[in-house]
Amino acid sequence: MKTIEIKHKVTGSILFSFECKTIRECVIKAVNKKANLHGADLSGADLSGADLRGADLNWANLRGANLRGADLNWANLIEADLSGADLIWANLRMANLIWANLIWANLNEANLSGTDLIWANLRMANLREANLSGTNLIWANLRGADLSGLT
Repeated sequence: MKTIEIKHKVTGSILFSFECKTIRECVIKAVNKKANLHGADLSGADLSGADLRGADLNWANLRGANLRGADLNWANLIEADLSGADLIWANLRMANLIWANLIWANLNEANLSGTDLIWANLRMANLREANLSGTNLIWANLRGADLSGLT
């Protein structure tokens, strides 16, 4: 095992450090310990299927991350950059995504019920067959988004 560090996307300061095999394992441990991952640089990280319920990922860089099937129920993702992220089958129920950047994100069959997407950028996002029941989309940018088969 090696020490894996989760760093701040701007300052480079270490937000969380732990002996782990993968970044996925380290992020799960950080979330379980209620670590503040505000501004974390997790761009391109493989977090598929990870239990990230209630994670504090406010202003985090998750650009191009693999979050396929991840559980982000009640996660704080205010102003997070999820552009190009793979969120197929992800559970984002009751997550806070105010001002989040989801341009080109793949949210196919994702659960977004009760999610707050005020001012979110969902341009060109794939929302096919996503669950948007009770989702707040006030002022969200949906230009070019695929909204077919929504529930």
